[in-house]
Amino acid sequence: MDALHRRGRPSAAIRVLGLLAVAATLATGCSSDDAAGSTGPAPTPAATQTTDPGRTHYVNVGDSFGAGTGVRPLVEDSPIWCQRSSKNFAHIVAAEEKYELIDVSCAGAETADFRTSQQEGVPPQLDALDANADIVTVMIGGNDKNTYGRTIELCSRAADTNPLGAPCTDRYGQSLIAPVATDIYPAIRGALRDVKAKAPDAKVLLVGYPWLMPPTVGCYPEMKLAVGDVPMIRELQTALNDYGRRAAADEGVGFVDMLPVSVGHDACAGPQRWIEPMTAQGPARIHPNERGQEAIAEQVRKALAN
Repeated sequence: MDALHRRGRPSAAIRVLGLLAVAATLATGCSSDDAAGSTGPAPTPAATQTTDPGRTHYVNVGDSFGAGTGVRPLVEDSPIWCQRSSKNFAHIVAAEEKYELIDVSCAGAETADFRTSQQEGVPPQLDALDANADIVTVMIGGNDKNTYGRTIELCSRAADTNPLGAPCTDRYGQSLIAPVATDIYPAIRGALRDVKAKAPDAKVLLVGYPWLMPPTVGCYPEMKLAVGDVPMIRELQTALNDYGRRAAADEGVGFVDMLPVSVGHDACAGPQRWIEPMTAQGPARIHPNERGQEAIAEQVRKALAN
């Protein structure tokens, strides 16, 4: 959901894991503290390099799902483009386990942003890593090839033509899913390899994405996707999850599988949802809400304990 231009990349009308979230926040004039549902403790200071050798050093890298985009309040003094929440899963884990956290996750991030600057004032995410890191969590891949964003954009438009059919599947089919194997899988492998090179002694976890949609039917118009296209969206998520797991295994890192635990908590699950629907206001749309971030934190803690 990108209504902004990023250096060296074309903008897209919709980028689910990206920067339309930021554009909506800026357009409505919301500060980091005044969004709807903003409760809880004051924002923590922006992360800096750790210096305390007596504490576990934890680094969180990745995209808007890892940044907690849409969950308030934001990390104080963090780049507004990143929409980095002080209540994302990494902050929850760090607070409960008393880890020292460096969080450089950022809305709109792709695997390429691990190595190059994503925006002015947003350095390569790998710069946050060094040999002192004990734990690294990585949530990345959904923005590569604009996979989620392009799919949601095209299928949302197609739904207007035939909300009870499968217009997006009929028109685009496997072309929306094929890049997961051909492009995203090797890109995630490369990103994980680079993380391990920068933090050779760290326990690294690749965190998977939770379900966005139920298995069938959906909840048009809260999620403006045609009934018959819902299985294709699920197939895309399954592919991204499966190839993420495979990339993690290939590079010798852990994988946090969010699909089993998020069954019944998709964007159509009403009060039980962990994902906010398209009808939500501002950057929260199609992102994990506070309950979703807490659920991810729980699974990360379990993975770290194993």
